[in-house]
Amino acid sequence: MTSLAEVHVLVVDDNRQMRTLMRALLRAAFITRVTDAENAEQAFEAMTATPVDLVLVDWRMQPMDGLEFTRLARKSGPNPYVPILMMTAHTEASRVAAARDAGVSGFVKKPISARVLFDRMSSALTDSRLFVRTEDFFGPDRRRGPTPGYAGPFRRSADQGGEELDLDARFRV
Repeated sequence: MTSLAEVHVLVVDDNRQMRTLMRALLRAAFITRVTDAENAEQAFEAMTATPVDLVLVDWRMQPMDGLEFTRLARKSGPNPYVPILMMTAHTEASRVAAARDAGVSGFVKKPISARVLFDRMSSALTDSRLFVRTEDFFGPDRRRGPTPGYAGPFRRSADQGGEELDLDARFRV
C-alpha cells in the first residue's frame, strides 16, 4: 500500500447515517475503497469475501456488539492482524480498557472529528506493536510503554533481558 487511496476500509455501524458520514469523511481523504456493514455478521462476511486494510467498528450494535466482533475477528477472522478502530460516544476509562482488552488497535470518540479519525487511522495503519496471544487474548500488545515504578516480575520472554522498549511518542499518554 503506497497511498491512502489504496486503503480498503470496512465501516461497521448499525446506524445508516453514521455509515454515510464515515463514507463521506473517508472520501474527503480520497479513500474510495469502502465497504460498509450494518451488523457484525455482515462485516465478518465482507472481511471473508474481500481483504480489508482497516476496520472501523461501532461499539453498541445488536445482536453482536463491537467488542464481541473484535474478539471474533481476532480469533477466527480471515486476517486477525487487521487494524481495528473502535468508535463510540462512551469513552470512560473502563470502556477504553475493555476495548483494548478485546484487541482493538485504537479508539475514536463520537462525535467523530475528521482530524482525530485520520490521526487514529494513520497510527493504526503504521502501528508496529507486536501481537500477543494468550489463552484469553489476541491482539496488539496492550502495553504502550514501561510503567514507571513497576517492580513486579517480567511477564514476557522479551522482558527477561531488561532492555528498554523503544516506543514512538504517539503511544505515550
